[in-house]
Amino acid sequence: MVRFCWKPASVGDDGDVNGRVEGLLWYKDLGNHLYGEFSMAVIQANSSLEDRSQLESGPLTSDYLGPQGTFIGVYDGHGGTAASQFVSDNLFANVKTGFAAEHQGISENVIRRAFCETEEGFLSVVKKQWLSKPQIASTGTCCLAGIICNGMLYVANAGDSRVVLGRVERATRETTAIQLSAEHNVNFQMERDEVRTKHPYDPQIVVKKHNVWRVKGLIQVSRSIGDAYLKKQEFNREPLPYKFRLTEPFFKPILSYEPAISVHKLGPEDQFLIFASDGLWEQLSNQEAVNIVSNSPRNGIGRRLVKAALREAARKREMRVSDLQKIEQGVRRHFHDDITVIVVYLNPKLIDNSSLLASPLSMRGGGSANF
Repeated sequence: MVRFCWKPASVGDDGDVNGRVEGLLWYKDLGNHLYGEFSMAVIQANSSLEDRSQLESGPLTSDYLGPQGTFIGVYDGHGGTAASQFVSDNLFANVKTGFAAEHQGISENVIRRAFCETEEGFLSVVKKQWLSKPQIASTGTCCLAGIICNGMLYVANAGDSRVVLGRVERATRETTAIQLSAEHNVNFQMERDEVRTKHPYDPQIVVKKHNVWRVKGLIQVSRSIGDAYLKKQEFNREPLPYKFRLTEPFFKPILSYEPAISVHKLGPEDQFLIFASDGLWEQLSNQEAVNIVSNSPRNGIGRRLVKAALREAARKREMRVSDLQKIEQGVRRHFHDDITVIVVYLNPKLIDNSSLLASPLSMRGGGSANF
């Protein structure tokens, strides 16, 4: 079993067992999952890398007797690393527990329960550490998860990370980008309307500050794991730093942890999936990313997408990529966000094969946090 923490990689027979590190970039150029190949890359912009990610492939139950599948997770943290690290450590385990209890396979209920248990688990950590580390109450993470099992893809999202499918159109043979996840960012009019509908008695539930819409003037996403200070009144008071405290009490959660879930039957024209934090999608459109993947070699495609995003970030600031790459973490955040990308290729001959067996694989992008 392979696990990655943010430290120099150990190199095995394939030269890339744990991934590799180049400055602020970590990457796994190519690996195998149950249904094909995958590539991952992560680049840091914040003072501490707040993104976490994982790909798990093999048994979906703890007893190794249940169905096999591939789980993909992208967790875009904010306010620190505590929430994204907690989700990386617990969400897949909660999915496996729910899967085993259900006995009927993956379902929306299993996924919703896993998100709920992960949320409750992190809020219990916040409660335990509230007096000694009150800032943990302002830590949260977007949470995007995908599960491939028995020819089906389940996508669950809370926040503004995104998964895009590359599908070959039979008539034109061109690869089209299809967005599979719903996003929860109040800079979208539909999301602002939904938040206002849920909070009809609060005229300040979404506020525009510095030309950006934010929930209560504080945060752009309306769903997340964590962010206890906007979910429970008991965490929105001293000793929480003043900048996070609301002037008026609230009596129901302002943010939601509940994911939007969609289910897709995978077909032979479905070529690959791009799971990424919003750091990528701020720079590249869905179709631009799909074009890069469909027209490039598989080996190193995660790294290639990250570098395409860096080129676009540099172009916007009228600077060279080489100069952008010299900027240290922390300051880099003024030019682009942390970026996490996982490209998952789909082999149609393997997708519908329910008798597949494989050794467990666990690949992590991110680092360790101390709670």
